[in-house]
Amino acid sequence: MTTFSFKPDTTRYEPQNALWLGKSAKLAYADEATIKATASTWGFSDFHFFDKRETQAYAIANDRMIIVAFRGTEPGKLQDWMTDADLDFVDGMGGKVHEGFSRALTYVYQDILDKIAEFQTNGQSLWFTGHSLGGALATLTVAKLRYENDKPIYGLYTFGQPRVGNRDFERTFNSDFKPRAFRFVNNNDVVPRIPPRLLNYSHVGTFLFFDKDGKIHSDMGWWYRLLDSFTGGIEDFLKPGTDGIKDHDMDRYVTNLEKNIDTYPKL
Repeated sequence: MTTFSFKPDTTRYEPQNALWLGKSAKLAYADEATIKATASTWGFSDFHFFDKRETQAYAIANDRMIIVAFRGTEPGKLQDWMTDADLDFVDGMGGKVHEGFSRALTYVYQDILDKIAEFQTNGQSLWFTGHSLGGALATLTVAKLRYENDKPIYGLYTFGQPRVGNRDFERTFNSDFKPRAFRFVNNNDVVPRIPPRLLNYSHVGTFLFFDKDGKIHSDMGWWYRLLDSFTGGIEDFLKPGTDGIKDHDMDRYVTNLEKNIDTYPKL
């Protein structure tokens, strides 16, 4: 059995929790049978796979914790989410959020709530994760659970996620949950730069950045320098083969998490 080294009873940043939630986000790209088998080797006895209208996620649980991980999407397909219609805002969770992301979550949200209620028989801590679109859906799920149900959640760790809401949403989310939400960006990863700020989209959570050598930083200055260099459109942004797309790969995130397994960035 693989040693699943995790601290389920803390809400503070833990590098080993980041690594295993990163591996959980990566695992979301596998098929249902592989996810279930892998989770079993990690020591999780309860499992459920969600799959409705191209929105996929899974939940795993043991007697100490529950993880819900959302599947992301390929950058080329993510471009389809950036159409004029889907870029519109809808009201929700103390602000306005991306219409397409919000709609995708509705397909599985109630099923996820029901499964959490079924699994959470021992007061297990609850964790969410996801990469790319999966990170956006994980963020919206946490926001909805907190805003509508005041549900206790121990942590949200996302990787290369796009923006999901406007400034009002950002303020509401951060005032409630920022110390427990960790948003990772790898070097030139372009996906976190969409939808653009000029359309009034803002990021939420605590920002963590991997530089070109894989070293972790919490200084926004690194990210702002990359933002200043961006002048292209979404179509150019998401072209296959560019450094920004290569840096979006979840394998690179996991590698960098492993490199920083003993590092506690200043938060």
